[in-house]
Amino acid sequence: MPSLWGSQPTPWFKPSSSDRFSQTTGSVDNCPEIDPVSPLQFVINAAAGSSDAETKREVIEGALRLAGRRGEVLFSRPDELPIVAQGAAKLAKETRTAVVAVGGDGTVNTVAQSAHSIGCVMGVVPQGTFNYFARTHGIPADSAEAVRLLLGWTPSPVQVAAVNERVFLVNASMGLYPELLEEREAYKARFGRSRWVAFWAATVTLLRAQRKLRLSIEQGTVVREVKTLTLFVGNNRLQLEEVGVQPEGGPSHALDEGHITAVMLRPLGTLAMIRLMLHGAMGTLGEAQNVEHFEFERMLVRPTLAPGRRGVKVAFDGEVTRMRAPLNFRVLTKPLYLLKPHGVDTAIDFSVRTEGNAG
Repeated sequence: MPSLWGSQPTPWFKPSSSDRFSQTTGSVDNCPEIDPVSPLQFVINAAAGSSDAETKREVIEGALRLAGRRGEVLFSRPDELPIVAQGAAKLAKETRTAVVAVGGDGTVNTVAQSAHSIGCVMGVVPQGTFNYFARTHGIPADSAEAVRLLLGWTPSPVQVAAVNERVFLVNASMGLYPELLEEREAYKARFGRSRWVAFWAATVTLLRAQRKLRLSIEQGTVVREVKTLTLFVGNNRLQLEEVGVQPEGGPSHALDEGHITAVMLRPLGTLAMIRLMLHGAMGTLGEAQNVEHFEFERMLVRPTLAPGRRGVKVAFDGEVTRMRAPLNFRVLTKPLYLLKPHGVDTAIDFSVRTEGNAG
């Protein structure tokens, strides 16, 4: 799709040292092996002793008993989840087993951050509302079935993207989308967790959207100055396809081939916003005139900030935080080694990428 905004040349930036992985790091031949005797490390985002936590424990331990396998179930409060995930990932690496995230996309992201940096194998038992990452890789929504099946799966490399030092598996964004997520959590706290509540919260947020982002976007030797309501970067084919954003080369191109997809929404009025929402509901967002989308490997974003502000609100995989500008979006050469079914979203040969292009 042609750009909605103009461009001019500017120097590119250099990859950070954390991006310079060996070209063969992610090859299928180098996937870590799992020792079936070592106990799997299950990380659950819940307070120990709660009825929900005990239900999850029973499901996991029941599936392990039936398979004759061992596992440790680790409970964590949300504020302690990064520390618990880090310890579990280190132990999994040392004992040649996997750390398994039990939860929604936010929990999966936190565990993936540790598993990716340490280099251990990761599994997923989905528990969230949308579960885009699990669904993309053929992991069933039923907890008992997911645990039972992952015991027989072997690791495959899957693509990981990052914004600054934070990895993301599904998406990262700034502007309107982080506000939408915060509104959604507020509505869920009042009315419960369901897709209808999420849809209603999104509708309210979109219809009153006013705040515009002023961004300087650098790609290679090109820079563009843009105004947009949101910058959304997708690393999940399923989520993008649901709203009708297809890679330029077709459904089988771009994602999982060293690219991620950026979607930008031009400022627009209420009637135009309603039409845009209909496009999204019908899965034709990519055809809307007010939307631009394109694939990339690396992109540097410099937002215009209010005086005295050094950070910008960023959402990644359902979580919202503040990050220092500029924002460095890129595909990482080092993959995440995921326990998943064979033949689903087939493994990628990361060894063909060059360090300078993939980051």
